[in-house]
Amino acid sequence: MIYYVIALIVFLVDQGSKWLVKTNMDLGQEISVIGDFFYITSHRNRGAAFGILQDQRWFFIVVTIIVVVALVWYIQKIKSQPDKLLPLALSLVLAGAIGNFLDRLLMGEVVDFFKFNFGSYTFPIFNVADSAIVVGVALIILDTLLESRREKRREEDQQVGQQEGKE
Repeated sequence: MIYYVIALIVFLVDQGSKWLVKTNMDLGQEISVIGDFFYITSHRNRGAAFGILQDQRWFFIVVTIIVVVALVWYIQKIKSQPDKLLPLALSLVLAGAIGNFLDRLLMGEVVDFFKFNFGSYTFPIFNVADSAIVVGVALIILDTLLESRREKRREEDQQVGQQEGKE
């Protein structure tokens, strides 16, 4: 249950922050947070990450429904395992997917507002849901690497045990 509570909290932070931007800022308005480096800006995205696949609303809705069902199924499958990193990661991805899904479903676009400039390069504008997805995927990759190391250690321990049994 804790993983769904985490997902709900992240979802509510995402939706609350988007609501604040929508209701308090004009489209395109920017508020400097850290000089020319970090801005809160009011931006809309009709596509996916980095603005790809613009105006493919129904594609995203269908794909997100499939992803959400798969995530819930997998969280249910692994939630009682001792490893807690993977279900946490999946709950972050779930929250982000649902947060952006709701925007697309209700408005046909996603509210983005975090803007970072690195010199002359502006990183694509994003939101809390996007951040949750990226952090969740990074944690999934970390969990995969850690599991690979654990598996390797188990194999090594098994080989040592077999060697000791022969002696």
